[in-house]
Order: sequence, then structure tokens, then C-alpha cells
Amino acid sequence: MLPIAPRSAARLAELDADEGQTVTKGEVLARLEDQDLAQALAQLRSQEASTRRDYERSATLVQRGLIAQSIYDHARSDWQAARAASARAAAEVAFLRLVAPADGVVIHRDGEIGQLIPVNQAVFWIAVDSPPRVSAEVDEEDIARVQTGQEVLIRADAFPGRVFRGVVQRITPKGDPVARSYRVRIGLAETTPLRIGMTAETNIVVRKDEHALLLPPGAIEADRVFRVRDGRLEARPVAIGAKGAEAVEILAGVAEDDWVVAAADASLREGEAVRAVPAPAPP
Repeated sequence: MLPIAPRSAARLAELDADEGQTVTKGEVLARLEDQDLAQALAQLRSQEASTRRDYERSATLVQRGLIAQSIYDHARSDWQAARAASARAAAEVAFLRLVAPADGVVIHRDGEIGQLIPVNQAVFWIAVDSPPRVSAEVDEEDIARVQTGQEVLIRADAFPGRVFRGVVQRITPKGDPVARSYRVRIGLAETTPLRIGMTAETNIVVRKDEHALLLPPGAIEADRVFRVRDGRLEARPVAIGAKGAEAVEILAGVAEDDWVVAAADASLREGEAVRAVPAPAPP
């Protein structure tokens, strides 16, 4: 997305584009009031023309030896100053025309004719003709495991029950020291139905294990689980692998046929007598 905003505060005088419209690079999208600047520009251009005539006349006279060199230099300096002032005013007038910086589609417009638009307040947002992507924030503790080319599974509330696939394209070299995260750019297929501005849950696949041992997050309490042995609880430290919202990978500490407390808490005590009951299947 590209924001289009004025570099000078002024009232919106004309709107030439609206949401959903395809625009081309250089096309004028809107115009802000410029009467005062236009009058100032006309005055400066008149001064530029006058000083240029004086300069050209001085150039002729100095060649004939009829005036001093200092008079010629002064006339040239006046003309160059007037020309610079005129160019600066012309640029300020141009800034009051909002122009598309690239080909694209207007996806959002703010402001109505007559409204005062502050400096750098975006009036238009343009989606440029580029492949879609997702920007994800990855915690600094996990960023070392992320590499370009990794597969990404994406879910969005707008499309319940559907999973979209992407690929890690780039990782920003500098992280956010406040959020303690790094931004990761994820490429999507051209045919993705995801729209600009949607939020999504992204899961970057760092490795695959078809036989991973998974436990619900509630089964782990202080990096240990409670295993049931001979009707009593036994605390077992476990090595944890990948973590998810619904499951945690167990690398070591328990086996596939062990009975484990599904919802552990600090009140459980090792050696406590219990009766094992299968947990209900997830919906």
C-alpha cells in the first residue's frame, strides 16, 4: 500500500479519483487550494523575467565596456535569486496536487471537498501492482529458527475453516527493541482471497515430524508433567519442542503409552493417589 498525502496543509478543492478506481503513474488524484501560492508564483515569475532582462542588458553593456563588471555581477545574482525563488514557489504549488506515484488501484480515500487536510495526512491509499504478502511479527526468541523459503500456514477469521499457504520471503535485519520482535515478509499466491488490511494467524513451519508426541498446553506445569504410575502421580521433567495454541511437542520425558494429567496445576503433589480417566476428544 502507498499513502498519498500533501506536503503542505490546505483545504481540499478537487477530487479526481475514488475508491476502486484504477490509476496510472503521474495521474492527478486531487487538488488542494492554491490561489495564494499561485498568485505569489505569478509575481515571482514576473520578477524573474524582469531581472533576466536586466541581466541580459548588463551582459551586452559589459561586453562593450560601458558598465563595470560589478554591475553585471549584481544583475546576474539578482536574476539567479529570482529564478530560484520562482522555482521554489512552483514546487510548492505542485505539492498541492496529489499525484499517483505508481500504477495501482485506489483502495481507500479520506477527506471531502472543503476539508482542511493537515500535512502528511493520507488522503488516498493505493495498492500497487505487486504480489500479495503478509507481514508477521516473530518473537526474538524464535527468529533464529526462521529462514527464507520455509512454508507458512495461514488462517484468517474472514475465511473460517480454510488454511492458506505461503513462503517466507524476507526477514528484517533490525528488530523492534520495544516489542522484542522481528518482521517477516510472507509471500502468497496471486489467487489468494485475502484482502489488504486483514489480520491473520501465521504458523511458520520450522520442521516436520510425522510422529511427533503432542500434549495439550495445560498438561505442562513448570516444564514437567504428572504421569500416572500404579494409581499415583509421578512428576516427570520433559523436554519441550515446538509450541502451539492447541498442542506442545514433547521431545523427551514421557512415552506415547503413558497416562498424563491433561490439566496440571500447582496443587498436584507427587505420590498422590489418582484414578486415570481418558480425556474427552477435542471437538
